[in-house]
Amino acid sequence: MKLIIQRVRNAAVTIDGKKTASIEDGYCVLLGVGKDDTEHDADILIEKLITLRIMPDENDKMNFSIQETGGEILVISQFTLSADCRRGRRPSFITAATPEEGRRLYDYFIQMLQQKNIPVRTGEFGAMMDIELINNGPVTIILDSYAL
Repeated sequence: MKLIIQRVRNAAVTIDGKKTASIEDGYCVLLGVGKDDTEHDADILIEKLITLRIMPDENDKMNFSIQETGGEILVISQFTLSADCRRGRRPSFITAATPEEGRRLYDYFIQMLQQKNIPVRTGEFGAMMDIELINNGPVTIILDSYAL
């Protein structure tokens, strides 16, 4: 399982011209689920995500976690994080989870974040979405459950 975390001033999801979700200070998280991923991968990443000290203090130093600041998280499903571009010019997605398994683990990820009392907004699994954000810092972190 992979996450791309962007610390944002604000972020929003638009589907078919309608804004469906938005957040203020927090993280926009792109979540990619691989075919071998499990709830354990999600649990590892959630713990790292909510305790990672990348939120700014009064001196703009990365000293606080999102738990400590009460920030919000916008979670977007992103199967293209499983892209294999080693051969040819067209990415292969054979390492991505099936849509059913991807949705199940996406929903699990969101549910577990909510149980940690993190304000969570979401995109729509499988939808074509426009994501608008202001990256604060800029701060962008990549987490892979296989590397933790």
